[in-house]
Amino acid sequence: MKRSLPGRIWPNATAVLLVIGLVFPVYWMFATAFKKTPDIVSETPVWFPTDITFEHFKTAIDAENFGTMVRNSLTVTILAVVFSLILALAGSFALARMRFKGRRGFVIGFMVAQMAPWEVMVIAIYFIVRDADMLNSLIPLTAFYMVMVLPFTLLTLRGFVAAVPKELEESAMVDGCTRRQAFVKVILPLLAPGLMSTSLFGFITAWNEVPMVLVLNKQAEFQTLPLWLTQFQTQFGDDWGATMAASSLFAIPILILFVFLQRKAVSGLTDGAVKG
Repeated sequence: MKRSLPGRIWPNATAVLLVIGLVFPVYWMFATAFKKTPDIVSETPVWFPTDITFEHFKTAIDAENFGTMVRNSLTVTILAVVFSLILALAGSFALARMRFKGRRGFVIGFMVAQMAPWEVMVIAIYFIVRDADMLNSLIPLTAFYMVMVLPFTLLTLRGFVAAVPKELEESAMVDGCTRRQAFVKVILPLLAPGLMSTSLFGFITAWNEVPMVLVLNKQAEFQTLPLWLTQFQTQFGDDWGATMAASSLFAIPILILFVFLQRKAVSGLTDGAVKG
C-alpha cells in the first residue's frame, strides 16, 4: 500500500536534516582550514570561502614532529589491522566450522572483551610494558591496538565464514584441494565485504586512539598523530585556521579509506551482523 505524500515527505526531510547535521561539522572544519584569518574571526560567518589560502596547512605541516607522528600512526595502525585480520581469519574459521568443547564460552569471552572499556586497563598495561623495558616503543602500542580491534574483527568474520556454504569447501576438497587451499581459493574471496568492513573499523579505532600512546610513549619520536593533534591548540593558541587545517589533515586518511571501501564496508557490517 502506497503511503500518502506527507507520509513520504517527513521521513525524507528528517533524513536530509540528519545528514546535514552530521556533514556540516566536517564541511566547516575543511572550509575554515582554507579561509584567511580575517574571515575566520569575522563576526559575520563566511559560509563559502572565496579567497582561499593554503597558509594554515603549511603551518600545520611545518609544526614540530608532524612527519614523524604521521609515519608512526600509519605504521602502528596498518600493522595492527593486518595482524588482527590474520588472527581473526584463522579464529573465525575455527569458530564457524569446527565444534569443540568451550566454543560458546570462548565466543562469549570475546563479546565481553569487546564491551569492556580499554581505559580501565591502562595502568596494568603500563606496568607490564615498563617491567618489560619497552616504554617509548611502537611495538607494545601496535600489540595493544591489535588486541583492541581483534574481538570485533573475529566476531564479524565468523558471521561471514558461517554464511559461506560448507558444500563449497567440501567440493573444493573433493577436487583435490587441501583444507588450507580450499580456504584460500574458495572462502577467502567470498569474505571480501567482511574484510573491508572490519579493516575500516580497525583502522578508525587504532587511528583515533590517544590514552594508551599518552601513557606508554612520552618521547615525541614515538608518539602518534592523535596526540600531536591534542597538543596542537596549545602550541598555536587561538590560531583556529591552523587548528582546523591540522584536524583536516588528521581526517583525510580516514575519509579516503571510507570513500574507497564504503560500499563494501556497509554491506559487510550488515551481513556479518545477522548471519552465523
